[in-house]
Amino acid sequence: MRITVEIDEATLTELSRITGERKKSPAIASAVREFVNRRKAREFGTLLREGAFDYPSTNEEIEISDR
Repeated sequence: MRITVEIDEATLTELSRITGERKKSPAIASAVREFVNRRKAREFGTLLREGAFDYPSTNEEIEISDR
């Protein structure tokens, strides 16, 4: 999908340096993917801390059963 965005040149230069991408589109796509992945990880961490998942076994029980 093509979109038009305005990003200042200094930010684009730094983005290219950080991502290692020389072209603008791949650098921006890489940054957007990383942003989405980090947000998803943060949301997952929040769900874990809130007890949204039921784990019937403790780590110790899992390690013993793996032996």
